[in-house]
Amino acid sequence: MTSPAIVWLRQDLRIADNPALSAAAETKRPLILVYILDDETPGKWRIGGASRWWLHHSLEKLAGDLAKRGAALTLRRGRADQALLDLVRETGAGAVYWNRCYEPYSIARDKALKHTLTDQGVEVVSCNGALMHEPWTVKTKNGEPFKVFTPFWRASMQSEVRAVAATPKRLESRSDAIASDKLSDWRLLPGRSNWAKHFDPTWSPGEAGAQRALNAFVAERLALYADARDLLGEDATSRLSPHLHFGEISPIQARCAIDAALMHDPALQRGADKFLAELTWRDFSANLLFHSPNLPEANWRSKFDDFAWRDDDAAFVAWTKGQTGYPVVDAAMRQLWTTGYMHNRARMIAASFLIKHLLIDWRRGEEWFWDTLVDADLASNAASWQWVAGSGADAAPYFRIFNPVTQGERYDADGSYVRRWVPELAALDNDVIHKPWTAPAESLAKAGVKLGETYPAPIVDHALARARALSAFASLTS
Repeated sequence: MTSPAIVWLRQDLRIADNPALSAAAETKRPLILVYILDDETPGKWRIGGASRWWLHHSLEKLAGDLAKRGAALTLRRGRADQALLDLVRETGAGAVYWNRCYEPYSIARDKALKHTLTDQGVEVVSCNGALMHEPWTVKTKNGEPFKVFTPFWRASMQSEVRAVAATPKRLESRSDAIASDKLSDWRLLPGRSNWAKHFDPTWSPGEAGAQRALNAFVAERLALYADARDLLGEDATSRLSPHLHFGEISPIQARCAIDAALMHDPALQRGADKFLAELTWRDFSANLLFHSPNLPEANWRSKFDDFAWRDDDAAFVAWTKGQTGYPVVDAAMRQLWTTGYMHNRARMIAASFLIKHLLIDWRRGEEWFWDTLVDADLASNAASWQWVAGSGADAAPYFRIFNPVTQGERYDADGSYVRRWVPELAALDNDVIHKPWTAPAESLAKAGVKLGETYPAPIVDHALARARALSAFASLTS
């Protein structure tokens, strides 16, 4: 009897273009498909609350999709290396397939696990199912990893990507029962205090939902993406990030969809280029994390190690709750809490405010996003926070300090974003909605706004905060 093969699913919760699954299916071995919830190996970077909500629904959908092809999804919980070794022993599996992950703890675990399994006579096959280009494949002419995005992007666009993996129509699954956890027992969803109650109407986790999101983006928003993606009140972004993080769709599938659209309509080129640049930033972030494993905890630029961060818990709490007194910042933070997502432009504004207006360590913001984003990705989260802070690779200069008023006026000119997420300001006129403290008393009264009561006054003055931030930065360069 042919020994079975295990397909260890991780950040690749899909059937189409799944290289590990495709390769395993081609062997004609009976397959055991397993997902292991490992809260031990990642340490402080165990999956956050909002992402756990997504994971529950994604696994639920994946189990249904696999059942239609004759396969079951086995669920195990615990240290992934030990859980996988236990499963190999229980089932007599002769091979294990997985798609690679790039977090430092994943790399260390997978290398050790591959060595142990190989010593036991178990074949191990690992594949690229998550990136367009893996971190060791795009290098400078000197063979070094790129530290600046633009040349990385150019080199990536000149490099071939892998072919789309074949989608198995039917899977040969082990016929006998294999012990599996119940998904509900993992308690990934919120309890009685359902803080995720607005996630359901916002998102459709799963492979089918990912494909619908991609199709809708290409058909409806790609043409305007380059010009409209920064407009906070517009539905102009792809919203694919959580689907990409959990691997419900691959970047190769997204890129193929863009290429197909371009063949039919070359006028989509500007939007296509911008979207592919965003996909490449995802690769670039993975590249940075691979070559700098301490990126989530340590400044990429060591000179920032001496930066004088402030310990201001009251200001941090005000930021998390969307109560800073700056409407565009508060709208961003409330969108995050309500939907598990924040518009990319808003992420930059909110992060800049925490780091530069409040002088609070970027790592506190990174940890908050990790717990509250449905698309929380270790590489992208760390690289992006360090980019805003000025401490990262190819980072924005520290002295570039976003003015939250002018950012709001530029990217939310009609105030629709603020009105949606900060409804207590909805009746204010456009000319003051991003700076309500400047509104005449009669305008505030007419709009039902009482500063300090119905909506907070700014917790920090922009001009003073900017001067303080520049002074702190100057101390690093003097």
